[in-house]
Amino acid sequence: MIGHSYAVVADVVSFPVGLHLPSREMIVALRFRLFIVLLVFALPVVAQDRTAELKLAFTRAQHLRHGINASEWFAQKPGRYSAAETAAYTDDSDIALMAQIGFDSVRLSIDAFPLERSFYGRDDTDFLGRLDHAVDQMLAKGMAVQIDIHPESDYKKKVSTTSEGAERFLMLWRDLAKHYADRNPDLIFYEIMNEPEERDPYRWAGVQARAAAVIRSVAPKNTIIAAGPNWSGIADLLTQEPLPDGNVIYTFHFYEPHEFTHQGASWGGAYWIYTHDIPYPPTEQSLQSSIAQVPDAANRYAFEHYWLDHWDAQRIKLQIDAAAAWGKQHNVPLLCNEFGAYRRVTPEASRMQWIHDVRSALEADGIAWTMWDYRGGFGVVWKEDGKPAKVDDKVVRALGLSK
Repeated sequence: MIGHSYAVVADVVSFPVGLHLPSREMIVALRFRLFIVLLVFALPVVAQDRTAELKLAFTRAQHLRHGINASEWFAQKPGRYSAAETAAYTDDSDIALMAQIGFDSVRLSIDAFPLERSFYGRDDTDFLGRLDHAVDQMLAKGMAVQIDIHPESDYKKKVSTTSEGAERFLMLWRDLAKHYADRNPDLIFYEIMNEPEERDPYRWAGVQARAAAVIRSVAPKNTIIAAGPNWSGIADLLTQEPLPDGNVIYTFHFYEPHEFTHQGASWGGAYWIYTHDIPYPPTEQSLQSSIAQVPDAANRYAFEHYWLDHWDAQRIKLQIDAAAAWGKQHNVPLLCNEFGAYRRVTPEASRMQWIHDVRSALEADGIAWTMWDYRGGFGVVWKEDGKPAKVDDKVVRALGLSK
């Protein structure tokens, strides 16, 4: 085979008998033929490399089968990341409890701004040191860690709309990926950005590709987690093509239907805050009394679609099947690293049923999951700052785990 290869190359670059100096046109033609030959030999090597990378990504996705979000700890609370505040919110005993409940991984959300201050010498609170301690405690308990850059909206906007913002983001990833590259690469995953809030899927694809390349340049062994634009829902994922890098897991978030999962929420839909005690699946008996909670006609009309759309386990399964089909089409592993229902005014039995149905649909399609969240408004435990957590056994059962 090797001898044949040399013969082909020799044939490409040989000159016709009697021709002493090739013409310019002949040189161009010979160079093109040589390029084609080299490309033919290079393509199988590239294909083999990508196949090996994909195999590694599928293998490592098994470390993320049953995860939990450690939210509102090192992210989502701008200006409130002091040592006292983070220590009171979630501590080593909470990390141990996550493992005890049966979670195999933790998605660790990190605000970009204090992280930048840590890397570039403007932090006197040891933010990065405390972050390192959390990561190492999770690894010590045998859990994988999703390192998730989880910026505020103004930071995301600068990444999407300015060259300076994009370069700043890439520089941060270069330093962050290098910082954790010495930990076990089987258990440290790099998630490029939480919910980019960029509506243009092509622009986000470009930013994400550049970020993935930067990460790979300093962390050649780690698996990357990529997502769709905007709020990273299933529809957003479907706008994307896989990255050239094969060692990538693709994630999406699932909170459908928001009329149920976000009832009583003070963010998002303008009328959600008025709603409460909305059942899942919706019942005909609950329709009139529920939509009467919404004060204006336009929002009542929108809210009514929750009943008209027949949300149940089958409907949820069909939605998640669409993501699974995309993953199979592109032969890439999938992860749903946010799903949950706000618990403040949601009927408990309905919330447990929804969690069960989503989790079951994900597992039926072989999709790893990470529930939102540990102790926040969607939590699996009840906890006050500085006090021991109390596990919600009903959520644990809905997740198919045992405490």
